[in-house]
Amino acid sequence: MSAERISLDTNILFYAVDRDSGKRHGQAQELIKESALHQDCLVILQVLSEFFAAVTRKKRMTHEEAHAQAQDWQILFTITSATPTTLQKTLQAVKQHRLSFWDAMIWAVAREAGVTRLFSANFQHDRVLEGVRLVNPFLVKNPFG
Repeated sequence: MSAERISLDTNILFYAVDRDSGKRHGQAQELIKESALHQDCLVILQVLSEFFAAVTRKKRMTHEEAHAQAQDWQILFTITSATPTTLQKTLQAVKQHRLSFWDAMIWAVAREAGVTRLFSANFQHDRVLEGVRLVNPFLVKNPFG
């Protein structure tokens, strides 16, 4: 196991199943494979929920396919979720770090779970917020380096 704990944002999961996302499709699939095989990786319940909503709304998967994929990821990764105290940290992050509410919630849950590297295309690349490094894996050759 790696000394570092990582997490994957919704856009990583979405690109992994979206064959129309070009180069990002393969990159996201590789990142998920690497995360599952060699990393201490968790996925936030909100991320799985957003994934299901996005792929079904954008007609990338049927409800049944998205449900099955979400179940597979629940088996593959540790799943964590917000707690009542997460909301306070989220609201502080919205104000202090100027994050959108839902991005702040993902960050706050990740932080509480001990995540040190959060892979996402939504945050400012390589920014560190209270010990969580935000990494856009599509901007670097080796996202784990």
